[in-house]
Amino acid sequence: MINFVQLLGRLEIKSPQKIAEFLNSEHVGRIASLDKDGFPQIIPMNFAFVNGIIYMHSHTRGEKLENIKSNSKVGFEVDKEVEFLPSYFSSPTDASQADTFYISVVIKGDGIIVNDKEEKTLALNALMEKYQPEGGYEKMASDMKVIDEVAIIKIVPKTMKGKYKIGQNLNKNTRIDLARKILKRNSSTARQTLQMMGFDVIQNDVKMVGEPLW
Repeated sequence: MINFVQLLGRLEIKSPQKIAEFLNSEHVGRIASLDKDGFPQIIPMNFAFVNGIIYMHSHTRGEKLENIKSNSKVGFEVDKEVEFLPSYFSSPTDASQADTFYISVVIKGDGIIVNDKEEKTLALNALMEKYQPEGGYEKMASDMKVIDEVAIIKIVPKTMKGKYKIGQNLNKNTRIDLARKILKRNSSTARQTLQMMGFDVIQNDVKMVGEPLW
């Protein structure tokens, strides 16, 4: 049996490149800051990951800006549900057996309100490139009026940890059995999940072609 520490090690994303790929592909992250009463405030945000830094744009006034001015320590989290695994995959009656395949990245760092116009321009252009890759807009320049009309928040990570769970912690027979159940359930994400788990689908059955990779 794999102990808890070993399991955590197998779920860790050890590749900085994979973490960067995940952050660049996902559209919503959540920033956590502390308000004046010491309560965490968590807000979903669009973001860009550039040169190891998270950038977000904001209105020039707001609670999260005041929070960061008072306490620069922030958290940032991005997650993706890969596949929900219903409880009946493991037990006909025990709802606690439900599980989820997922990918996540959690960052702790310093939140900074960017004032430098060149850096603000870099951040805004990176956001546009990420969310509107087809183009259809004029790239921003540091002398444009709009640069002064938005706030840019950056997070400089102190720690950045990624985790993923797509069956890499399971033995071969258990993984094959689970893959067949995922195929039978046929959710909208099933085929993509099976590919990530290292399976091809051939004639309504699964064939293992590799290890779970992400």
